[in-house]
Parts: sequence; structure tokens; C-alpha cells
Amino acid sequence: MNRSDLINSLKEEADLSRKAAEKAVDTFFGAIEQSMIEGNRVEIRGFGSFTVKKYKSYTGRNPKTGDKISVPPKKLPFFKVGKELKEIVDS
Repeated sequence: MNRSDLINSLKEEADLSRKAAEKAVDTFFGAIEQSMIEGNRVEIRGFGSFTVKKYKSYTGRNPKTGDKISVPPKKLPFFKVGKELKEIVDS
């Protein structure tokens, strides 16, 4: 399912116009993005949680040349699936 499919599904299930469904989807994901940018954890019970993992800088190696390179610190989004969703998918 992609963003467009999600909008169409919301439009049909909630009997909304396409514009209203699109705004709802954009608002939902925008709120998650903003919260993660601020470094907060987002938890949706039964679905999962979104967090930001922080990685320190380290000295890596270029696999092609073997040269040592400095990798700067970074933050990456991380999703952990909730117990209920995991059980539903597994059954």
C-alpha cells in the first residue's frame, strides 16, 4: 500500500472527500515527522513505535579501496512493531 492507496482507503471508509482524506493523511504523518525531528518517541498502541536512534561518529573503511574514512554522527528513524500487530501478521 502506498500513500495514494491509503488516501483512497480513508476516503471510502470514512466517507470523506479526496481532499479531506489527503489532508488527514498529511496531518497524521506530519505530526509523526515533527515529533521525531524534536527527538520524541511516537507510540501507537497495538501498532508500534517510532523512535530516533543516535549513532556516534566512527572510523570506517571504504569497501572498494580499503581506505579509512571518518563517518560523522547521525540520527536515523527506527520503527519497532507492536505486540498486537506482530501477532495478527503471524497468525
